[in-house]
Amino acid sequence: MKTAIKVLGSFLAFALALAPHETTAQSYPSKPIKFVVGYSAGGGTDILARMFGQTLTEQLGRQVIVENKPGADGSIAVEYVAKAPPDGYTLMVGTSAEMVFNAGFRNNLPYDLAKDFIPIIHLSANPMVFAVNPTFPAASMKEAVALARAKPGKFFYSSGTAHFRVGAELFNKQAGTTFVHVPYKGSGPAVNAAVVGEVSLVVTSVASSMTQLRAGKLRALAVTSLKRSSYLPDIPTLSESGLDFEVGEGVPSWTGLFAPAGTPEAIINKLYGEVSTVLKSERMKERYASLGYGTSELSPAEFGAAHKAEIVKWTRVIRDLNL
Repeated sequence: MKTAIKVLGSFLAFALALAPHETTAQSYPSKPIKFVVGYSAGGGTDILARMFGQTLTEQLGRQVIVENKPGADGSIAVEYVAKAPPDGYTLMVGTSAEMVFNAGFRNNLPYDLAKDFIPIIHLSANPMVFAVNPTFPAASMKEAVALARAKPGKFFYSSGTAHFRVGAELFNKQAGTTFVHVPYKGSGPAVNAAVVGEVSLVVTSVASSMTQLRAGKLRALAVTSLKRSSYLPDIPTLSESGLDFEVGEGVPSWTGLFAPAGTPEAIINKLYGEVSTVLKSERMKERYASLGYGTSELSPAEFGAAHKAEIVKWTRVIRDLNL
Protein backbone atom coordinates (compact mmCIF):
# COMPACT_ATOMS: atom_id res chain seq x y z
CA MET A 1 0.00 0.00 0.00
CA LYS A 2 2.79 2.39 0.96
CA THR A 3 4.58 1.55 -2.29
CA ALA A 4 1.45 2.34 -4.29
CA ILE A 5 1.08 5.68 -2.49
CA LYS A 6 4.71 6.56 -3.22
CA VAL A 7 4.29 5.70 -6.91
CA LEU A 8 1.09 7.75 -7.09
CA GLY A 9 2.81 10.64 -5.32
CA SER A 10 5.72 10.56 -7.78
CA PHE A 11 3.34 10.50 -10.72
CA LEU A 12 1.40 13.49 -9.38
CA ALA A 13 4.62 15.43 -8.76
CA PHE A 14 5.75 14.73 -12.32
CA ALA A 15 2.39 15.78 -13.72
CA LEU A 16 2.43 18.98 -11.67
CA ALA A 17 5.95 19.76 -12.91
CA LEU A 18 4.80 19.43 -16.51
CA ALA A 19 1.60 21.41 -16.08
CA PRO A 20 3.12 24.93 -16.08
CA HIS A 21 5.01 24.17 -19.29
CA GLU A 22 1.90 22.84 -21.00
CA THR A 23 -0.09 25.86 -19.83
CA THR A 24 2.67 28.19 -21.07
CA ALA A 25 2.64 26.61 -24.53
CA GLN A 26 -1.17 26.63 -24.74
CA SER A 27 -1.55 30.27 -23.69
CA TYR A 28 1.40 31.59 -25.72
CA PRO A 29 1.24 34.15 -27.23
CA SER A 30 -1.13 36.24 -25.14
CA LYS A 31 0.29 39.62 -26.19
CA PRO A 32 2.31 41.13 -29.10
CA ILE A 33 5.67 39.60 -29.99
CA LYS A 34 8.66 41.78 -30.83
CA PHE A 35 11.13 40.86 -33.59
CA VAL A 36 14.36 42.82 -33.05
CA VAL A 37 16.62 43.54 -36.06
CA GLY A 38 20.14 44.89 -35.68
CA TYR A 39 20.16 46.82 -38.96
CA SER A 40 18.41 49.69 -40.68
CA ALA A 41 15.04 49.34 -42.38
CA GLY A 42 15.18 48.29 -46.02
CA GLY A 43 17.97 45.72 -45.81
CA GLY A 44 17.59 41.99 -46.33
CA THR A 45 17.22 41.15 -42.63
CA ASP A 46 14.59 43.82 -42.13
CA ILE A 47 12.63 42.69 -45.19
CA LEU A 48 12.70 39.08 -44.00
CA ALA A 49 11.63 40.00 -40.45
CA ARG A 50 8.66 41.99 -41.77
CA MET A 51 7.62 39.17 -44.10
CA PHE A 52 7.51 36.72 -41.21
CA GLY A 53 6.04 39.26 -38.84
CA GLN A 54 3.10 39.90 -41.12
CA THR A 55 2.44 36.22 -41.78
CA LEU A 56 2.79 35.17 -38.14
CA THR A 57 0.46 37.99 -37.07
CA GLU A 58 -2.21 36.44 -39.28
CA GLN A 59 -1.38 32.89 -38.19
CA LEU A 60 -1.11 33.45 -34.42
CA GLY A 61 -3.78 36.11 -34.06
CA ARG A 62 -1.29 38.30 -32.18
CA GLN A 63 0.64 41.22 -33.60
CA VAL A 64 4.31 40.70 -34.39
CA ILE A 65 6.17 44.02 -34.30
CA VAL A 66 9.55 44.61 -35.97
CA GLU A 67 11.89 46.92 -34.08
CA ASN A 68 15.11 48.11 -35.74
CA LYS A 69 18.07 48.76 -33.44
CA PRO A 70 21.01 49.43 -35.79
CA GLY A 71 24.55 50.11 -34.67
CA ALA A 72 27.78 48.43 -33.54
CA ASP A 73 27.50 45.75 -36.23
CA GLY A 74 24.24 44.51 -34.75
CA SER A 75 25.58 44.32 -31.19
CA ILE A 76 23.15 46.90 -29.79
CA ALA A 77 20.19 44.74 -30.82
CA VAL A 78 21.84 41.53 -29.64
CA GLU A 79 22.55 42.94 -26.17
CA TYR A 80 18.97 44.22 -25.94
CA VAL A 81 17.53 40.77 -26.65
CA ALA A 82 20.07 38.97 -24.45
CA LYS A 83 18.85 41.02 -21.47
CA ALA A 84 15.14 40.73 -22.32
CA PRO A 85 12.80 38.55 -20.22
CA PRO A 86 12.99 34.92 -21.46
CA ASP A 87 9.25 34.68 -22.11
CA GLY A 88 9.09 34.42 -25.90
CA TYR A 89 7.92 37.98 -26.47
CA THR A 90 11.27 39.53 -27.44
CA LEU A 91 13.08 37.60 -30.15
CA MET A 92 16.17 38.27 -32.27
CA VAL A 93 16.03 38.06 -36.04
CA GLY A 94 19.78 37.74 -36.34
CA THR A 95 22.24 37.00 -39.10
CA SER A 96 25.42 34.98 -38.88
CA ALA A 97 27.23 38.36 -38.78
CA GLU A 98 26.15 39.45 -35.33
CA MET A 99 25.32 35.97 -34.00
CA VAL A 100 28.62 34.33 -35.04
CA PHE A 101 31.27 36.67 -36.44
CA ASN A 102 31.05 39.44 -33.86
CA ALA A 103 32.55 37.02 -31.34
CA GLY A 104 35.78 37.24 -33.33
CA PHE A 105 35.66 40.94 -34.11
CA ARG A 106 34.91 42.17 -30.58
CA ASN A 107 36.78 41.12 -27.48
CA ASN A 108 34.50 42.58 -24.81
CA LEU A 109 30.97 41.75 -25.84
CA PRO A 110 28.49 42.31 -22.98
CA TYR A 111 26.91 38.92 -23.71
CA ASP A 112 27.94 35.39 -24.65
CA LEU A 113 26.65 34.37 -28.07
CA ALA A 114 26.92 30.67 -27.25
CA LYS A 115 25.28 30.82 -23.82
CA ASP A 116 22.84 33.73 -23.82
CA PHE A 117 20.65 32.62 -26.74
CA ILE A 118 18.58 29.67 -27.87
CA PRO A 119 18.62 29.23 -31.67
CA ILE A 120 15.09 28.41 -32.82
CA ILE A 121 15.12 28.10 -36.59
CA HIS A 122 16.96 29.14 -39.73
CA LEU A 123 14.81 31.65 -41.60
CA SER A 124 16.95 31.80 -44.71
CA ALA A 125 20.25 30.96 -46.33
CA ASN A 126 21.73 33.87 -48.25
CA PRO A 127 24.27 33.24 -51.04
CA MET A 128 26.90 35.98 -51.36
CA VAL A 129 27.46 38.02 -54.50
CA PHE A 130 30.19 40.41 -55.63
CA ALA A 131 28.47 43.27 -57.48
CA VAL A 132 29.74 46.56 -58.90
CA ASN A 133 28.52 49.94 -60.04
CA PRO A 134 27.72 49.65 -63.79
CA THR A 135 30.53 52.15 -64.57
CA PHE A 136 33.20 49.93 -63.00
CA PRO A 137 35.76 49.13 -65.74
CA ALA A 138 35.71 45.34 -65.40
CA ALA A 139 33.34 42.91 -67.06
CA SER A 140 34.27 39.94 -64.90
CA MET A 141 35.68 39.11 -61.50
CA LYS A 142 38.93 38.05 -63.12
CA GLU A 143 39.26 41.49 -64.72
CA ALA A 144 38.40 43.14 -61.40
CA VAL A 145 41.21 41.19 -59.73
CA ALA A 146 43.67 42.30 -62.43
CA LEU A 147 42.66 45.94 -61.87
CA ALA A 148 43.00 45.64 -58.11
CA ARG A 149 46.42 44.02 -58.38
CA ALA A 150 47.61 46.72 -60.79
CA LYS A 151 46.38 49.54 -58.51
CA PRO A 152 46.66 48.34 -54.89
CA GLY A 153 44.43 50.17 -52.43
CA LYS A 154 42.65 52.21 -55.12
CA PHE A 155 39.34 50.32 -55.18
CA PHE A 156 36.88 50.19 -52.27
CA TYR A 157 34.17 47.73 -51.32
CA SER A 158 31.20 48.11 -49.00
CA SER A 159 29.60 45.60 -46.67
CA GLY A 160 26.85 45.95 -44.14
CA THR A 161 27.54 42.97 -41.91
CA ALA A 162 30.54 41.10 -40.56
CA HIS A 163 30.20 37.86 -42.52
CA PHE A 164 30.36 39.71 -45.85
CA ARG A 165 33.52 41.44 -44.68
CA VAL A 166 35.08 38.12 -43.68
CA GLY A 167 34.22 36.65 -47.08
CA ALA A 168 35.73 39.65 -48.85
CA GLU A 169 38.88 39.66 -46.75
CA LEU A 170 39.40 35.93 -47.30
CA PHE A 171 39.04 36.68 -51.00
CA ASN A 172 41.60 39.51 -50.73
CA LYS A 173 44.05 37.14 -49.06
CA GLN A 174 43.59 34.30 -51.51
CA ALA A 175 43.41 36.44 -54.67
CA GLY A 176 46.28 38.73 -53.69
CA THR A 177 44.15 41.87 -53.94
CA THR A 178 43.72 44.89 -51.68
CA PHE A 179 40.11 45.97 -52.08
CA VAL A 180 39.67 48.40 -49.17
CA HIS A 181 36.76 47.85 -46.79
CA VAL A 182 34.19 50.58 -46.08
CA PRO A 183 31.64 49.56 -43.40
CA TYR A 184 27.95 50.53 -43.49
CA LYS A 185 25.09 50.04 -41.03
CA GLY A 186 23.36 47.22 -42.85
CA SER A 187 23.16 45.73 -46.31
CA GLY A 188 20.66 48.34 -47.53
CA PRO A 189 23.10 51.28 -47.12
CA ALA A 190 26.02 49.13 -48.33
CA VAL A 191 24.20 48.26 -51.56
CA ASN A 192 23.17 51.89 -52.05
CA ALA A 193 26.81 52.98 -51.67
CA ALA A 194 27.73 50.93 -54.74
CA VAL A 195 24.66 52.14 -56.64
CA VAL A 196 25.56 55.82 -56.17
CA GLY A 197 29.28 55.26 -56.74
CA GLU A 198 30.63 55.84 -53.24
CA VAL A 199 32.42 52.49 -53.62
CA SER A 200 33.26 50.36 -56.64
CA LEU A 201 32.20 47.00 -55.24
CA VAL A 202 29.68 45.65 -52.75
CA VAL A 203 29.86 42.23 -51.12
CA THR A 204 26.39 41.30 -49.97
CA SER A 205 23.66 38.67 -50.26
CA VAL A 206 21.81 37.89 -53.45
CA ALA A 207 18.58 38.80 -51.67
CA SER A 208 19.78 42.24 -50.53
CA SER A 209 20.96 43.19 -54.01
CA MET A 210 18.29 41.54 -56.14
CA THR A 211 16.15 44.66 -56.71
CA GLN A 212 19.11 46.79 -57.81
CA LEU A 213 20.52 44.01 -59.98
CA ARG A 214 17.21 43.56 -61.79
CA ALA A 215 16.93 47.33 -62.27
CA GLY A 216 20.41 47.49 -63.83
CA LYS A 217 21.71 49.77 -61.07
CA LEU A 218 24.24 47.12 -60.06
CA ARG A 219 26.10 44.54 -62.12
CA ALA A 220 26.88 41.15 -60.59
CA LEU A 221 30.36 39.77 -61.29
CA ALA A 222 30.27 36.47 -59.40
CA VAL A 223 28.61 34.49 -56.63
CA THR A 224 30.63 32.77 -53.89
CA SER A 225 28.56 29.59 -53.77
CA LEU A 226 29.90 26.31 -55.11
CA LYS A 227 27.15 26.27 -57.73
CA ARG A 228 25.41 29.10 -59.57
CA SER A 229 22.51 30.71 -57.76
CA SER A 230 19.13 29.70 -59.15
CA TYR A 231 18.16 33.36 -58.75
CA LEU A 232 21.12 34.58 -60.83
CA PRO A 233 21.63 31.72 -63.28
CA ASP A 234 23.67 33.82 -65.72
CA ILE A 235 26.22 34.91 -63.12
CA PRO A 236 29.27 32.63 -62.78
CA THR A 237 30.75 31.36 -59.55
CA LEU A 238 34.21 32.55 -58.55
CA SER A 239 35.54 29.13 -59.52
CA GLU A 240 34.01 29.46 -62.99
CA SER A 241 35.62 32.90 -63.19
CA GLY A 242 39.00 31.22 -63.03
CA LEU A 243 39.68 32.13 -59.40
CA ASP A 244 40.77 29.57 -56.85
CA PHE A 245 38.61 30.90 -54.05
CA GLU A 246 38.18 28.29 -51.33
CA VAL A 247 35.51 29.97 -49.20
CA GLY A 248 32.56 28.96 -51.34
CA GLU A 249 29.55 28.21 -49.17
CA GLY A 250 31.85 27.74 -46.20
CA VAL A 251 31.27 31.29 -44.93
CA PRO A 252 27.92 30.96 -43.17
CA SER A 253 25.51 33.57 -44.47
CA TRP A 254 22.11 33.02 -42.92
CA THR A 255 19.35 34.64 -40.93
CA GLY A 256 17.80 32.90 -37.94
CA LEU A 257 15.34 33.38 -35.10
CA PHE A 258 16.74 33.41 -31.55
CA ALA A 259 15.27 33.63 -28.06
CA PRO A 260 17.00 34.69 -24.83
CA ALA A 261 18.46 31.83 -22.81
CA GLY A 262 16.00 30.50 -20.26
CA THR A 263 12.99 30.69 -22.55
CA PRO A 264 10.80 27.63 -21.80
CA GLU A 265 11.30 24.71 -24.16
CA ALA A 266 7.54 24.57 -24.79
CA ILE A 267 7.63 28.10 -26.24
CA ILE A 268 10.74 27.32 -28.33
CA ASN A 269 9.01 24.27 -29.80
CA LYS A 270 5.81 26.20 -30.48
CA LEU A 271 7.71 28.98 -32.28
CA TYR A 272 9.64 26.40 -34.30
CA GLY A 273 6.41 24.70 -35.34
CA GLU A 274 4.66 27.94 -36.28
CA VAL A 275 7.59 29.31 -38.28
CA SER A 276 8.14 25.94 -39.99
CA THR A 277 4.53 26.05 -41.15
CA VAL A 278 5.10 29.52 -42.61
CA LEU A 279 8.28 28.40 -44.39
CA LYS A 280 6.48 25.48 -46.02
CA SER A 281 3.56 27.55 -47.27
CA GLU A 282 3.25 28.19 -51.01
CA ARG A 283 2.89 31.89 -50.29
CA MET A 284 6.28 32.08 -48.59
CA LYS A 285 7.96 29.85 -51.17
CA GLU A 286 6.86 32.28 -53.89
CA ARG A 287 8.11 35.28 -51.92
CA TYR A 288 11.45 33.58 -51.28
CA ALA A 289 11.80 32.84 -54.99
CA SER A 290 11.14 36.48 -55.91
CA LEU A 291 13.70 37.78 -53.42
CA GLY A 292 16.47 35.23 -53.87
CA TYR A 293 16.34 33.52 -50.48
CA GLY A 294 17.22 29.90 -49.80
CA THR A 295 16.07 27.79 -46.85
CA SER A 296 17.44 25.27 -44.37
CA GLU A 297 15.67 22.53 -42.43
CA LEU A 298 17.52 22.39 -39.12
CA SER A 299 15.71 21.57 -35.87
CA PRO A 300 16.39 23.80 -32.83
CA ALA A 301 18.87 21.21 -31.53
CA GLU A 302 20.69 20.96 -34.86
CA PHE A 303 20.73 24.73 -35.29
CA GLY A 304 22.07 25.12 -31.75
CA ALA A 305 24.94 22.68 -32.33
CA ALA A 306 25.86 24.27 -35.67
CA HIS A 307 25.71 27.75 -34.14
CA LYS A 308 28.19 26.92 -31.38
CA ALA A 309 30.55 25.20 -33.81
CA GLU A 310 30.51 28.20 -36.16
CA ILE A 311 31.35 30.61 -33.33
CA VAL A 312 34.46 28.60 -32.46
CA LYS A 313 35.60 28.15 -36.07
CA TRP A 314 35.11 31.70 -37.31
CA THR A 315 36.49 33.39 -34.22
CA ARG A 316 39.72 31.55 -34.97
CA VAL A 317 39.63 32.53 -38.68
CA ILE A 318 39.01 36.22 -37.89
CA ARG A 319 41.91 36.29 -35.42
CA ASP A 320 44.16 34.59 -38.00
CA LEU A 321 43.21 37.25 -40.57
CA ASN A 322 44.00 39.95 -37.98
CA LEU A 323 40.79 41.83 -38.77
